[in-house]
Amino acid sequence: MASRRSSSLCSIWVIVLLLGFTGSSSAHLSKHFYSKSCPKVFDAVKSVVQSAVNNEKRMGASLLRLHFHDCFVNGCDGSLLLDDTSSFTGEKTAGPNNNSLRGFEVVDKIKSQLEKICHGVVSCADILAIAARDSVKILGGPSWKVKLGRRDSKTANFTAADSGALPAPTANLSQLKTTFRAVGLNKRDLVALSGAHTIGKARCSSFKDRIYNETNIDASFAKARQSKCPITVGSGDNNLAPLDVQTPGTFDIAYFKNLINQKGLLHSDQVLYNNGGSTASLVKKYSGSANTFNSHFAKAMIKMGNNKPLTGSNGEIRLNCRRSN
Repeated sequence: MASRRSSSLCSIWVIVLLLGFTGSSSAHLSKHFYSKSCPKVFDAVKSVVQSAVNNEKRMGASLLRLHFHDCFVNGCDGSLLLDDTSSFTGEKTAGPNNNSLRGFEVVDKIKSQLEKICHGVVSCADILAIAARDSVKILGGPSWKVKLGRRDSKTANFTAADSGALPAPTANLSQLKTTFRAVGLNKRDLVALSGAHTIGKARCSSFKDRIYNETNIDASFAKARQSKCPITVGSGDNNLAPLDVQTPGTFDIAYFKNLINQKGLLHSDQVLYNNGGSTASLVKKYSGSANTFNSHFAKAMIKMGNNKPLTGSNGEIRLNCRRSN
């Protein structure tokens, strides 16, 4: 009897161990990944991010966006940071990224600092995850324990970045749900993460059609935006406007209040509320509770950061975030 019992217990432990190794790759990430190999990693990243955001608040939104755009294409693997070469086309020149993403020099500075204190240890993909968290916190938003241990991709996927893997500013609700579902994110994650638009700016080309042709928009808000975004094709396309007209430099719940008042800058913002249903209910909930929004945003960021990371012996730890070793 004792022998059978011992055998059964061993079988159970084997199953538990197998489940641990065959589950999602996020199981390999850890909040304490660099506790011994690079214990000063968080201080080093925060110092550079703090300086960059102090110099220009918008940079916080830019660093947060880098993490988003990296994770939505082939997972959180730092592929977004690779520069083009004579034999390689990265993701930077894909439609949603070209002349739009910024903050690469801040990432370079962070990497340079880390190479001085722990050479070849911290990945560029992890730098993006930490910098995103620090940016949000510095601008008044929530903090969370970032799971780490990602490794860097040796290649990128221009085609995926250029053909629908990233949510478009003109997307309808169904398209948004599909894009987020593709990276393991649900409706609550969609609305919470869209709240990142409480900071940052957008180019005229991404909202021109909305301010001239849509009806679910506050008239005075549309007129104010039109003054710096002419209707003429190609005119002023790179002119910028705040995604949150009330408090563009503060991470808060004003974005959701704007949607209720039909002052969402992007079509993809306003559809979260105007289409009704569960997403509209979430917009209302977040507009009245910063605590709820902050909690859901932090959980969604952790979930997004767990999207198909390279771990173990996969990928590499780049010495320069712009090129593979």
